[in-house]
Amino acid sequence: MTKANLELLPRGVQVTLALGLVALVAFPFVGSDFYMQMVTRMMIMAIFAMSLDLLQGVTGLVSLGHAAYFGLAGYALAFLTPQGEAVSLWWTLPVAVLGSGLAALVIGFFVVRTHGIYFIMVTMAFAQMVFYLFFDNKALGGSDGLYINFKPSAAIGGWVPFDLDSKLTLYYFTLGALLMVYVFLRRLLWSPFGRALAGIRVNEHRMRAMGYGTFGYKLTAFTLAGALAGLAGYLWGTQTGYINPELMGFHMSAHAIMMVILGGMGNFAGAIVGAFAFEYLLHVFKDLPQVGSVNLGKHWQLWMGFFIVLLVVFAPRGLLGLAERFMKRRGAPHE
Repeated sequence: MTKANLELLPRGVQVTLALGLVALVAFPFVGSDFYMQMVTRMMIMAIFAMSLDLLQGVTGLVSLGHAAYFGLAGYALAFLTPQGEAVSLWWTLPVAVLGSGLAALVIGFFVVRTHGIYFIMVTMAFAQMVFYLFFDNKALGGSDGLYINFKPSAAIGGWVPFDLDSKLTLYYFTLGALLMVYVFLRRLLWSPFGRALAGIRVNEHRMRAMGYGTFGYKLTAFTLAGALAGLAGYLWGTQTGYINPELMGFHMSAHAIMMVILGGMGNFAGAIVGAFAFEYLLHVFKDLPQVGSVNLGKHWQLWMGFFIVLLVVFAPRGLLGLAERFMKRRGAPHE
């Protein structure tokens, strides 16, 4: 982890992020249902991006198969939900998250033994195996996927504290999950465990020479990242009511990597900013008009790729790093 990752964010950036949180809290009162659902999706993807940032930005493990755990939790919700009634949130959420974490533990036991390009390729290979397991198996929904007809119920006995069928309730439930994951990961980053992961990213051989069991640290990070990706996948299935194998494919993992790069790696706020920016740009580029015989929106991948390349060249630490640099030039104080 770079020195900049370990520093506190400039006060101006912190204030901007705090204002962003206030805007998220107030947004349902000024935005339409369509945009409220879009922001809910952005928050889900922000959780997904933070889970990958624990691997990529903190530990230095670039995974091209992270979407497998995202999709597995969604499928767990689909399989656990009966056809004619809602299932309890209070046991299906832990089961789905733990299931994704267990899958990450099993896969991680093999992949964290590898390094560099081999690690990247093995993670993608395992994810493609999971993808085709669901894609080619009609009993698991096949290429058509599965519908989730009812959102999980929060009922406790006869008492219903909140109803996820309400778009507003689901919005704030997702926002609460986003905040809890962010606070948890920030605490983890500054803990001895997080410092050990940062040391592994900088020089694993030196950490091993100092007596750290780097395999155990990396496997724990890999498992935790898979479980948090599962939380995002569960929320995705809850919001959309539909799960298909594409959620576990290479493109979904690549999108998560681009979110982390776009926002800035290693401090989790960057992952949130990157997820929101990526989803917003996706919306903008897909809605580009047709110019003559060329449909610009049809080639949104080209514009997104061009934007990412420009960002990496001119702001290698992402949007949040760009904001930090701007604040430092203005002499903004740190806490």
